[in-house]
This record gives sequence, C-alpha cells and structure tokens, in this order.
Amino acid sequence: MKPIVVLYQDLPEDLQQKLASFAEIKQFRSLSFDSADFCTALANASGLLGAGGNIDKHFIEQAPNLKAVSTISVGYDNIDVQALTERNIKLMHTPTVLTDTVADTMMALVLSVSRRIPELADNIKQGLWLKGITPDWYGTDVHHKTMGIIGMGRIGKALAKRAHFGFDMKILYQSRTEYAEVNDRFNATYCSLETLLQQSDFVCITLPLTAETHHLISKAQFSLMKPDSYLINAGRGAVVDEKALITALEQKEIAGAGLDVFEKEPLSASSPLLAMKNVVAVPHIGSATKETRYAMAQCAVDNLIAALKDKVKENCVNF
Repeated sequence: MKPIVVLYQDLPEDLQQKLASFAEIKQFRSLSFDSADFCTALANASGLLGAGGNIDKHFIEQAPNLKAVSTISVGYDNIDVQALTERNIKLMHTPTVLTDTVADTMMALVLSVSRRIPELADNIKQGLWLKGITPDWYGTDVHHKTMGIIGMGRIGKALAKRAHFGFDMKILYQSRTEYAEVNDRFNATYCSLETLLQQSDFVCITLPLTAETHHLISKAQFSLMKPDSYLINAGRGAVVDEKALITALEQKEIAGAGLDVFEKEPLSASSPLLAMKNVVAVPHIGSATKETRYAMAQCAVDNLIAALKDKVKENCVNF
C-alpha cells in the first residue's frame, strides 16, 4: 500500500509522476484546515511536500501518521523543528541547489543599487534623458570596494567568489566559524560584526532567521555603517529591523539598500521603502529561475521519498 503524501504546491509533470509512482498524492492549493478533505488527508498522511505555510505544533498534532516534511526551500523558519523532532518526524530541505542562483541575485542587487540601474532605467522610460548625463545621475563603483558578508555558509562563499574574482573586492566576513579555505581562496578576513559594519562598502546578509539573528541589524548597527555604504539582504527579512532601516535611509546614515526579503511578505505597497530611489526592492526572487526552481522541486521530491524509505543520506535538518 502506497504512503499518502499531502502536496500543497504544483510540481512539474515529470516530478509529479515520479512522486505518484511512490505515493498516493492528495493535492491542495494551501495548508488550510477550512477544507474537510484537507483535514482527512493530513490525518492519514505519511508525508508533506510544498513551500511556505505555517507548520506549527498545532498543525503537527493534526497529523498523527506523519513521518516526513519536505520543504521546497532552504529556509524553514515557518516550521516548528522542535515539535517535529519530538514526534520523530524528519524535516527535509534543499540547501545546495539554489546556492549559485541566490549569490547571483545578491551580486545583481549590489550592482543595481550602486549603479542606480532601476532608477535610471525608469528615467529613460519617463522621457527624462534629454542631454548628456550630469553628476546627479552618477552611480558608485563596485570593483575594488570592500564587501562585508554576514554568514559564510554556501551562499556566502559563492558570493565571496563572485566579488573577489569578478570585481577584485576585499572580503570581510562574520560567521560562527572562521574558514581557513575562505581566507586563503578569497583573500578574506574574518572579523567582528562591528569591524565589518564600520569598514564595508557593501554589507551583505545571507543568514537564516533564528532567535539569535532576529533584528541582528538594527539602529545601533546602522550607526556603525559608513554613510556611503549599502545594505544588501537576501537572507531573511527579519534579520534586519525594517523600521530602523527606513530611519537609517531617511537620515542618510547609509547610502541605499538592495532587498530581496522583508519582515512581512508580500511587502505592503504603502511601505516607505518603495518610495525611496536609493532602494532596490524585489519580491523574494533569490532562487526564482526556471532551472533552480525545477532543481529545488526535484530535490524535495527525492528528499521525501528517501525519508519515507528511511534512506536519508543528506538534506535532513533534524536527524
């Protein structure tokens, strides 16, 4: 008898067929207890597969037969890992397949905000390019500047590679661990967060959201940054105190920001960030390419099958 899997995100047809050959799929648009069919399916499910949604202790209690949760993401701050672990439920994620794509996105944000690409492209669309450009249209160089990377995991290392080899940038980084190979390969310097903030031209955040990283960058940290520096965040929105960021931008404590993540998503259309020309805001697109999203879905399907077969070798958060 096939295990039952609750699927709450569309999959490419070939991956849907792969999963269906192993499990009985109960598909839904979201994780909603409003549907009696969903409640019944969850109560009988061995596996759960999708992205997003709030999987808290109450949710987990409604799934007495659950053996594995496979999220189509690297982050899992929306999931109660402790509650899963207490029930011996494996949490699977996709930490490797999106590394290069997210690093590309971060480098794009660095270039976009420093060279004012969206702002100046919009000027042309508005018919404002009437003569040779004047200094008020100038941007800021990226090459030979200092990039400070907060969090030196897979994405941090991929970003350091791009900055060092592509733009001859000096690399500073702060993480729980100093990496000799990062120091050697990228001529990088491990330092305190305070030093990184004081010396970096581009402060780039790649951190996940945890109790320790929540609002890690707030008023005191912005006061340490250089007035001509930029904040780049493609980690998690709540690592940055958004109100403090808005104040720092308004008071010109920093020069600008490139943001792929926000404290509340989707970002409200009334957010002051969207009215600022020195802010490049994109809708959490870090991994949003056709190739990478397919690879993430493929990894998540393989993860779930491995977990339900008790053959996990990688990508398990809690066991």
